[in-house]
Amino acid sequence: MSRPKAPEDPQLYPEHVGVLPGVSPDGPTCRTCSGIRLNVDCVRCGQEDELYSGGRCWRCTLSDLVDETLTDTSTGRISPALEQFASALKGMKRANSGLTWLRQPHVQEFFRALVAGPTSHEALDQLSASRTREYVRGLLVEHGALPRRDEYLAVFTEWVSEVPRRLHRATDRGVLLRYIHWSHLSKMRRAGQVDRGTFLRRKQATTVAVEFLNWLADRDLELGDATQGDIEEWATGGSTTRLIAADFLNWARRVRLANTDLRMPRHRRGTAVRMSLTEQREASANLTDPEVMSSRDRVAGVLVLVFGQQIEDVVRLTWKDVDLRTGQVSILLSGVPLPVPEPFDEAWRTLRQETLAPNTAAHPTTDWVFPGTKPGQPVNPDHLAQRLRQHLQVRAARLGTLNELTKLAPVTIAAEALGYSPHTLELHAKDSGATYAQYIQTLKTMAGGASSAAS
Repeated sequence: MSRPKAPEDPQLYPEHVGVLPGVSPDGPTCRTCSGIRLNVDCVRCGQEDELYSGGRCWRCTLSDLVDETLTDTSTGRISPALEQFASALKGMKRANSGLTWLRQPHVQEFFRALVAGPTSHEALDQLSASRTREYVRGLLVEHGALPRRDEYLAVFTEWVSEVPRRLHRATDRGVLLRYIHWSHLSKMRRAGQVDRGTFLRRKQATTVAVEFLNWLADRDLELGDATQGDIEEWATGGSTTRLIAADFLNWARRVRLANTDLRMPRHRRGTAVRMSLTEQREASANLTDPEVMSSRDRVAGVLVLVFGQQIEDVVRLTWKDVDLRTGQVSILLSGVPLPVPEPFDEAWRTLRQETLAPNTAAHPTTDWVFPGTKPGQPVNPDHLAQRLRQHLQVRAARLGTLNELTKLAPVTIAAEALGYSPHTLELHAKDSGATYAQYIQTLKTMAGGASSAAS
């Protein structure tokens, strides 16, 4: 008997959809063709598939567990707000992985609390903070059960609510709360969407402000009585991170909580390590070798090494910013389409083909070039930087590229194209003794360096 049509053609041979259990010289076969008598039809969906429990396949077992988990015991049904979310869980690409995750005791406990109340960000915030809570929140957002919100602002707001408890002196709490509100929260709310860099800077500034107030409290000093000598002692008594307290001190001076003559010493910047052009060319060889780096890492490396991009900006790139329609690959940086020179363009085409597979429940409609594990979000910048460090030091590579850019292109052109302020690139230009040339020549130089290194 001839082998039936491949199972991916369900319209012609619906009875063969699923996993074919038999094997012949021509490939997989159904039970009839292979002579297998074992019944592997799911009692629920009727598909010929691997059975898991009670005659049900993995997919149907997962579907039953989702219904059981998300059903509100008080109503006997799944809330309408969670119906689309339930469908997404049932359609997970790997049903066995979904079952393993959903059956974990702490996940079951979380969902019991979730379905017992309203579906809202505020209700989720009342549940115990955990990775499960934030992962499920992301899934709920991606599948329309919750509206999108400014996650970094929300996380910061929740974090700072606990910060005053770290103070050694209760009388400092009012001062700290005023500082947090006026110097951070109000500005973050006015600014619109908060990015990761802003979140981290304001979190660190708040932490250092707490440490400064505790330092004063341990010396029985009130903020209003602190002298310039006290400020100098604080600044020199630890790491340079202490200088970040300048933000708090400046705010305290403006609102007359501290002597207006006080000044925090400025940080004296050392010479940051930069990759030389020779080192950049050597690193470029890795970016063209699929045996050394994955396509995703090579694309990220191109953005850092060739275009001098910061890793926080790299992870925010979407496929809408990449043009693969013509023979020349180009990417949109700061509104300017820039060509990706050969041989760096090959990795972009390869990565795009790899990401055309069906999306997961965590990323049903994602367009991120670098999708992460958190639903609807790109990869964590620290994780991506850690991967790249196996082949190049991200900061040193970026600074080295900026130095080379300012040697070969007018500062204003390079600044506009790469998303830096002209002042920032003026500093790199001053260090590198910049001369003028065409910006595109920079890309050709880097591409030529990669080819030479590879040969």
